[in-house]
Amino acid sequence: MNPMLPMEKYFGQLELVYTFFGAMPTGVSVSETGRIFVCFPKWGDEVKFTVAEIVGDELEPYPNLETNLVKPGNNTISFISVQSVVADGRGTLWVLDTAAPNFSEPIIGEAKLVAVDLATNTIRRVYTFSQDVVLPTTYLNDVRFDFRVGRAGYAYITDSSSRGPGAIIVVDLASGTAFRRLSGANSTSPDPYFLPKVEGEILMNRNRDGSTSPFRLASDGIAISPDGKVLFFCPLTSRHLFSISTEALRDQSIPDADLIYRVQYRGEKGASDGMITDAKGIVYAGDYENNSIRRILPDGTMETIAHDPRILWPDTFSIGPDGYLYVIVNQLHRQARFHYGRDLREKPYSLLRMKIGELPAPAF
Repeated sequence: MNPMLPMEKYFGQLELVYTFFGAMPTGVSVSETGRIFVCFPKWGDEVKFTVAEIVGDELEPYPNLETNLVKPGNNTISFISVQSVVADGRGTLWVLDTAAPNFSEPIIGEAKLVAVDLATNTIRRVYTFSQDVVLPTTYLNDVRFDFRVGRAGYAYITDSSSRGPGAIIVVDLASGTAFRRLSGANSTSPDPYFLPKVEGEILMNRNRDGSTSPFRLASDGIAISPDGKVLFFCPLTSRHLFSISTEALRDQSIPDADLIYRVQYRGEKGASDGMITDAKGIVYAGDYENNSIRRILPDGTMETIAHDPRILWPDTFSIGPDGYLYVIVNQLHRQARFHYGRDLREKPYSLLRMKIGELPAPAF
């Protein structure tokens, strides 16, 4: 007779919202009316549309199929490879287009932030970037908003470059002016001493030809406080959490050399991809090394709220008006580029949620 040996404990009440049997998703956002939007960057899968809405049991291209079709020479009004979608709580879905399929250099002038009116499902405005903001190495990753400052608000975007400087890109939504902050700073850069371990194995670039290299990705996860005054951020390959005053980020009279001293270290939270903040100022972050979701209270206390073997790389988070925390789980670490060209991902990918009983942090 073989005795039952003690096993690792799992906890947290997760519900399955949607399963994806096609392309691998990265982003999710739930609007103030409960509409759910997802995105599929072009990382090698067959992507029929890079932005979609979940309508019943179906994925429908959003805002329509035509906008999701690449138009050579006219890509500023079409989506090329979208990494993130964010519903702002006041009727707009913001679409962050890397214009960098397969992690290529961004197509010059076509990396963009697009505002889509949710009432009419039409594009309201397109923000593009100069070449001193979106560099040849830039990968636009995620974005947060505050509409209480400036004439039309500000956006804060992470540059999660794997081969150049990380940064926070600040966008004045009235003028469209954008500029890089903390470019190449330690806080926006990969931790050079960090060795990620997922499913018991070291995560590193393992190429088809047998060569290997460390996996390094810069500032990725981003969250903003309910009053809009503090921005939280973290490099993807790091376990550390940082924050900075958004007022200091917007103030271009403070040079980057001095701005680094305005960054606050918030402690080790685990290695995270996405982050989100609720209306009480609690930050939620994934821990992809431990199949977990954590929350960080305003006093700095950290708690694990879910630990589940199904959380195979928690990517992007969103908080819905229903008091649920939504998370995309996409097995990013099983991609072929980490396993000598062998794709170890198992479909379906999933959208999960858990009840937290809190509302999203307001942006206005």
